[in-house]
Amino acid sequence: MSAPAYQRILLKLSGEALMGDDSYGINRVVIERIVAEIREVTELGVEVAMVIGGGNIFRGVAPAAAGMDRATADYMGMLATVMNSMALQDAMTRAGVECRVQSALNLEQVAEPFIRGKALRYLEDGKVVIFAAGIGSPFFTTDTAAALRGVEMSANVVIKATKVDGIYTDDPKKNPDAIRYQSLSFDEAISKNLKVMDATALTLCRDQKLPIIVFSIFKPGALKRVVMGEGEGTLVRVE
Repeated sequence: MSAPAYQRILLKLSGEALMGDDSYGINRVVIERIVAEIREVTELGVEVAMVIGGGNIFRGVAPAAAGMDRATADYMGMLATVMNSMALQDAMTRAGVECRVQSALNLEQVAEPFIRGKALRYLEDGKVVIFAAGIGSPFFTTDTAAALRGVEMSANVVIKATKVDGIYTDDPKKNPDAIRYQSLSFDEAISKNLKVMDATALTLCRDQKLPIIVFSIFKPGALKRVVMGEGEGTLVRVE
C-alpha cells in the first residue's frame, strides 16, 4: 500500500454533520460512522487533530438567542462545541481510538486546557486531539479556530468535512449545472467568494501556506481517499 499523502491533518467537522437527518442534536449512528472513518485513517499512521462546530446543539436554542448580546451568544456556541467534543471523545473511546479533548475555555472538570506542546505530544503518540471552544474568544468562527490550530499543530493540510463533495461554481442543490472545482488557488476562492471558509481562516491558511481540502463526510471512505491523495473533494492550493 502506498503511503498517505498527509502525515498530520486538521479535520474541521461541522456540528451539523453530527445531526444526520435529525433537526438538531447528535445522531448516534452518524457519530459512530464518522468515528469509524477517523479510525481508518489513524490506522494508516496519520495523526489527526480536530475542530468541531456547535451548530447542531446551538440550533436548538437559537430562537432564544435572537437579539442576545453577540459575545454571550458566541460563548454559548463555544460550550456547544465542548459538548460535541465530549460526545465524539466518548464514541472514539468505545471504538478503541485514544482521544483527548483540549478546550480554549477553562473547563478542567470535562476537558484539558489547550496547551500546544502537550497537544503535539499527543499527536506524536498517535492520539486524536479535539480542540473545543473555538479559540476561546467571541467574534471568531470555528473555521478560524481550525485554521489557527492547523498552523499551531504544523498540520500538512486542513480538511473541511461538509455535506457536499467539494467546492462548486454555484450551489449544486439549487443549480444542477454547477461544476465542481478539482482545485483552485486561495486568491480564486477569496475573489469568487466561494464560501470555502470565512475570510479570516482563508487568509491565515494562505499566508501560512497551509492547503485546504473540502470533501463530503457522508461519502463512505472519502476521508481515507483524501489523506491518500486520491483526488477526493476540492483542493484549495498554495500558489
